[in-house]
Amino acid sequence: MSKILIKNIKGLVQCGEDLPKIRKGLEMRELPILKDAFLALEDGVIVSYGLMKECAGITDWRDLEVIDAEGKFVLPAFCDSHTHTVFAKSREEEFVDRINGLSYEEIASKGGGILNSAARVREMSEDELFNNSLKRIDQLKCYGTGAIEIKSGYGLTIDSELKMLRVIKRLKSKSDIEIKATFLGAHAYPLKFKENHKGYIDQIINEMLPQINEQDLADYIDVFCEHNYFSVEEMSKILKAGINYGLRPKVHVNQFSALGGVRKAVEMNALSVDHMEEISNDDIRALKGNNTIVTILPSCSYFLSIPYSNARRLIESDIPIALASDFNPGSTPSGNLSFVWSLACIKMNMTPAEALNALTINAAYAMDLSETHGTISIGKKTPIIITKKIPSLAYIPYSFGEQNIERLIIK
Repeated sequence: MSKILIKNIKGLVQCGEDLPKIRKGLEMRELPILKDAFLALEDGVIVSYGLMKECAGITDWRDLEVIDAEGKFVLPAFCDSHTHTVFAKSREEEFVDRINGLSYEEIASKGGGILNSAARVREMSEDELFNNSLKRIDQLKCYGTGAIEIKSGYGLTIDSELKMLRVIKRLKSKSDIEIKATFLGAHAYPLKFKENHKGYIDQIINEMLPQINEQDLADYIDVFCEHNYFSVEEMSKILKAGINYGLRPKVHVNQFSALGGVRKAVEMNALSVDHMEEISNDDIRALKGNNTIVTILPSCSYFLSIPYSNARRLIESDIPIALASDFNPGSTPSGNLSFVWSLACIKMNMTPAEALNALTINAAYAMDLSETHGTISIGKKTPIIITKKIPSLAYIPYSFGEQNIERLIIK
């Protein structure tokens, strides 16, 4: 049995019992911090915490690793609820295209974008795709990520979508952090079906989904609802088919335009609506009082130079929000959630506490991990972040670009 005692903690963050599964509105500013504290773990499970003066006897454990966290903060690991971590190759040539003035849509129209990644996935072996993705996950852990959702969607054929999902399933068994799998066959229309949308949707519903179900390859289903991609009606048809196989929706909506996809996603009990760079009054009305969380991806806005989601409007409307990286080779080639934390504060006017709630407790909710992740509570197995010596918790988003995560403790 592995036993760890972290002592002399400057601030034990997001700790407590009977904490809510989600924070929204004014609650987003609430952030329990216990000063001069200790935390005890057994096999990665939280067994005790409190003030240092209360930890007498803990140090009598045999085979105990003691970590002195003087001057450091300890907090639950970040949960990254929206990524595309399984991909074949980077796309820096498109980065140069954007610098030269081409838009996201123009790059896609000349064979770049999602179709570019799909072609490269088809060419790469399953083992190579797995090994490359496992290395990326190890890098994400260095940033403090302790749980991750990974989407398919760079396959766009039956064989390649299944290959991606099998890789994610292998990552689940190999990695020591929690991983959730999302089927995103409806990421774009492959060239073969450019003028035959119904044909591709039928392939998703009648050929991909039955095999995904048979092989137990996905937890969620996703659709990219946007102009030149999938309409609200097409999204609804695909999501309904996924729901019939037990896959709950987590959908891409409102990245460039508000088409009504948010209301339809809420009606279909989506766990999250992601991107939301554009927000209409109808979207606000649809989201208020429902269980669907908004997942915002500010590093995508940063990289593509598109508008940031209006986080303040969502918070003031009492709508819960999570933050995620959108890590992918085309629009967000970074999974650094400390940088996402900075962007949320600097570009979306979120307080450091609001943003950290969005990266921990709310992000855990967006992955159905509220029972195990997101807070420091007795019995939970959430991985634990130990920071470097820093003057305050707000120093992490303040000092953007600086690596302030010293260690991630995982079961």
